Amino acid sequence: MGQQNMSVDEMRGIWRYLDDAGIDWLSAWDHLYEAPPAGGVQPHFEAVATLAALACDTTNARLGCLVFYVGYRNPGLLARAAVTIDHLSGGRFELGLGGGWHEWEAEAFGYDFPGVGTRLDMLEEATELITSLLTPGENGEIRRTDFSGEHYRAVNASMLPEPVGGNLPIWIGGVGEKRTLRMAAKYADGWNAAYIDAGEFGRLGGVLDDWCEKGEREPSSIERSINLVFAMGSDAAGAKRIESEMRTQWGDMFERVSGGALLGTPDQATEQIMAYAEQGADMVNIALRAPFDEEALQAYVDVVMPAVRAATS
Repeated sequence: MGQQNMSVDEMRGIWRYLDDAGIDWLSAWDHLYEAPPAGGVQPHFEAVATLAALACDTTNARLGCLVFYVGYRNPGLLARAAVTIDHLSGGRFELGLGGGWHEWEAEAFGYDFPGVGTRLDMLEEATELITSLLTPGENGEIRRTDFSGEHYRAVNASMLPEPVGGNLPIWIGGVGEKRTLRMAAKYADGWNAAYIDAGEFGRLGGVLDDWCEKGEREPSSIERSINLVFAMGSDAAGAKRIESEMRTQWGDMFERVSGGALLGTPDQATEQIMAYAEQGADMVNIALRAPFDEEALQAYVDVVMPAVRAATS
């Protein structure tokens, strides 16, 4: 869920409904402004606080953020927040990390937003540091972390309490073949891609497999997910209307993201999801941006989810 254009009460009602309906995973995103960018004209809530409320309001779904931009928070602080949310949720939280993209919000709030190479350097340092911080001690001893990088550091740092289940799963988000997927193979429990078509998802999954093999890691040990814009209609007329609205919302960015959008009727959406499953996706995240069609969301829960589960069981 993009935590924008909704009141807190509206958000809480939606995620409680989805948790009760059997959704496997619930997320918030890490933005300070709305997405797609509109210059900060739409109401928007911060991610860590939103996720804490989500953890307390739900009981079933795994929870996460796909992904946090590592430039907004010191890695130690982010690790501490993740463990706190993990305990609030009873051990259901998973931490996603990425190199960011929303330069407009970063500039607005005074954050440095360097070039992509530097941001990937930051991502790798942060991931290595957070992985160490979240690794439990052995034989009841307190684990200590020392780290000295170009962007981040830690001195004899501990993480108590530890995550509820011991290790807290870490996800890497992004589609960069040379660095992001290599990092996912080295550090991550899960890899997430956003708004790409099924064929490209499968191709990148093969690149991830290659990086795993080079690092002598079993490729199947990494869970794989895809974010899709939720643009499905409850029927043909609704699907046509929603696609038109999406074109208006995204403007020039529509062609780039439409290949990774859930479009059409419930039956067509089911076929699209199955195409990702055939390309190795373990999970599909639908990105809800308010206002969205409530009848379409109901059809997703009542029609699409059961059909996909039946086909993949």
